[in-house]
Amino acid sequence: MKVLVIGGGGREHAIVHTLRKSPKVEHIWCAPGNGGIAQEAECVDIKATDIDGVLAFAKAAQPDLVVVAPDDPLALGMVDALEDAGIRAFGPRKDAALIEGSKSFAKELMRKYGIPTADYAVFEDSAAAIDYIKAQGAPIVVKADGLALGKGVTVAMTEEEAIAAVKDAIDGGAFGGAGARVVIEQYLTGPEVSVLAFVDGVHLKTMPSAQDHKRAYDHDEGPNTGGMGAFSPSRYYADTIEQVCMETIFQPTVAAMAKEGRPFKGVLYFGLMLTPKGPRVIEYNARFGDPETQAVLSRLQTDLIDIFEAVIDGKLDEIAISWSHDAACCVCMASGGYPKAYEKGKVIEGLDDVTDSFVFHAGTAVKDGAFVTNGGRVLGVTATAPTLPAAIERAYADVRKIRFDQAHYRTDIGIK
Repeated sequence: MKVLVIGGGGREHAIVHTLRKSPKVEHIWCAPGNGGIAQEAECVDIKATDIDGVLAFAKAAQPDLVVVAPDDPLALGMVDALEDAGIRAFGPRKDAALIEGSKSFAKELMRKYGIPTADYAVFEDSAAAIDYIKAQGAPIVVKADGLALGKGVTVAMTEEEAIAAVKDAIDGGAFGGAGARVVIEQYLTGPEVSVLAFVDGVHLKTMPSAQDHKRAYDHDEGPNTGGMGAFSPSRYYADTIEQVCMETIFQPTVAAMAKEGRPFKGVLYFGLMLTPKGPRVIEYNARFGDPETQAVLSRLQTDLIDIFEAVIDGKLDEIAISWSHDAACCVCMASGGYPKAYEKGKVIEGLDDVTDSFVFHAGTAVKDGAFVTNGGRVLGVTATAPTLPAAIERAYADVRKIRFDQAHYRTDIGIK
């Protein structure tokens, strides 16, 4: 098979790396890819959001499968365009990807179908939103309605912080059109867990649990990022909790999307909080999470191509998916200043010294024969081991071998 993967981050490197293990895959393209992906696939200089460009390339190259990995092209309808042209594609169509593309849609879906989540209200007028915040009090959560690269959420511990977040989003245009509408949510407490699932429109099979670390600095301090690291499995996601989630959240969500005439096919990500009153949905993503994918796919034992095919054909119930019992830890190395302003082009050293981890490239390029930084999150150093503490130790041992100017990483991934 020939496969085209859309995207150019750490998640896409993990997908490419996993697909390469399949004896059925003979060639992989990645658009646009990055410096590390180029070591495992043929990179094509097409932006992930360039639907016309991807469509033209696919018609010429004739891949047997196109894997659309990032949120933006899914929300724009890339899978629709490919399928309508007779090209086999993995990922949800535009109407189903709305479950991530609009937080207000997701919240209304959960309210309609009784799926447990935080109480909320939706606003497009900042004055009305501020009145609501003053009436509810803090702490409270403010979310940009649309896609904001994982940075559109403010967990406000004071009313002033929440009001500033509303003004930035609605009046200041901090997130462009994605922040013209905001969702203001009740503040919940408890451990957070990420559960990704393969979904074929009807059937659902979950992957091992994971936990992401969104804040930029140790002890969960600083601004939200796209994710500074992840580990799998979660320490809190017991079998009893999994059963509750399956009955009250996972299966009802898939059924709700089907009832709405938006059957979901692809990877559905459940961001959960295990509150004292039970599991609650914090967010949905319509694709593999990043950096959870790096940790979770490191544990996959089944051929990923077989799973993708079963999802597309609506036969997920006919395939058994097996996972390693090992734990995994992914530590993200980021550019200094991320998630705000940062410099690119810093030479990366020490990659050849890594011994016990696999280094997924997120924001890298090749210049004059050397890897250089080319994004906010640069690398995802990922290790597996029989126990989580051992996986964490291995990952950090290799992180310390890698050097680039102003490199930044958290030192507490998986430890809290």
